[in-house]
Amino acid sequence: MAAKQPVSINGVEFDAMLGEDYSLEASSPDYVVESGFTIGDSIILSAEVLTMTLFVSDRPVTFKSRFGGAGRVDSVVKQLKELYYSKQLVSVTTPDAHYDNMAIQSLKISRTNEYGYAREVPITLKHIRTTATQTTSIPASYGKSGSTKAAAGTASTTAGGSGSSGVSAGSAGAGGSSGSGGGSSGGSNGGSSGGSNGSVLYNVASSIGLM
Repeated sequence: MAAKQPVSINGVEFDAMLGEDYSLEASSPDYVVESGFTIGDSIILSAEVLTMTLFVSDRPVTFKSRFGGAGRVDSVVKQLKELYYSKQLVSVTTPDAHYDNMAIQSLKISRTNEYGYAREVPITLKHIRTTATQTTSIPASYGKSGSTKAAAGTASTTAGGSGSSGVSAGSAGAGGSSGSGGGSSGGSNGGSSGGSNGSVLYNVASSIGLM
C-alpha cells in the first residue's frame, strides 16, 4: 500500500490520503477583428478543483487511538453524506495545505476485499468564490427636476368634461332663442323628411295598384 497521510474535511478525520490532484485551469476568449485575425485581451481563471482518494477504517494507525473504535467507518460515511446533502461549503486540511469555501462535487464510498471493512473514498471538491454586497447613500437631489432641484410634480390622469358641459348648457337653454331656433329647424327638417318619405311611398303604392 502507498504511503498514507491523514486529512480532514470540516473536522471529519481520515486515516490517510492515498492520492491527490489539484487542478488549475484558465481560458482566454478570442474575438474576431475585421482584418480576419482573432485577438484576446483577457484571461479568465476557473475555480480550483481538488481531487483526493481518502482512506478510513475503524482502527487508524496514523493518529491517536481516541479516533478509532467499532463503528467509526459508519460514522465518517454518515458525516460525509450529511455534508454532501446539506450543500454547505467545507474546509479541507491536507498535509500540504488548507482550503476554505470548498463544495463537494462528487463522492464515492468504495469497499474492496483488500481493505476488508475499511473504506476508500474518492472525493472531488471545487473552490467557490463568493462576493459581498455593498450599500450606498442616494443624494437628496436625486429625482429632482431643473436647475432649482425642485420636485417635478405629478400629472393628472382625469378625463376632461368640457364637451358634456356644453351639451348640458344647450339643453338648459332650450327655452331661449337658441332653443327656438333649434325647434324650428327640427320642425322644418322633420316636415321635409316626412313629405319626401310620403311621396316615395305614394308613388310605390300607386305603381302596384294600391292607391
